[in-house]
Amino acid sequence: MTETPITYCANHPNVPTSLRCNRCEKPICPKCAVPTPTGYRCQECVRGQQKVFETAHWYDYLIGFGIAGFLSLIISLLISLVGGMLGYFSFLILFAAAPTAGVIISESVRWATGKRRAKRLFLVIAIGVALGALPTILAGLYILDIFSLIFQGVYLVMVVPTVYYRLSGIQLFK
Repeated sequence: MTETPITYCANHPNVPTSLRCNRCEKPICPKCAVPTPTGYRCQECVRGQQKVFETAHWYDYLIGFGIAGFLSLIISLLISLVGGMLGYFSFLILFAAAPTAGVIISESVRWATGKRRAKRLFLVIAIGVALGALPTILAGLYILDIFSLIFQGVYLVMVVPTVYYRLSGIQLFK
């Protein structure tokens, strides 16, 4: 019977292991192994793969922030107007319109940025959405319009996560 030689982790030379990266075949210990849908990979291969997915250019951050902020401003103004005219019935409209507004904003930004992706880009766009509603919130504070402030709060709580999850591709339910 042939004895197999003991291999040691490439990052931890004192740790014996039988695991190997399924991409580069480097021996890795359980601490260094990153589980992927296709098997275990070393941290270097995972880092290299993540760089492939982050394709955004520097100007995509400006475009995404600007479009998200502008569309959020327009939609938050419309929500304040509808909320002032329809009273309590406008809550029903708001619960249907806010996620739809999130889809409109995210798809507009996705089209404008050429479907490029980056984790930070999604955060910048979400911040743009929140800051886009800020003038309407400040106006509601200035005139002490409680309904407008409540509507803006509900709008932000519903639209910001919708935009972020829509752009980042996170699926809550499969």
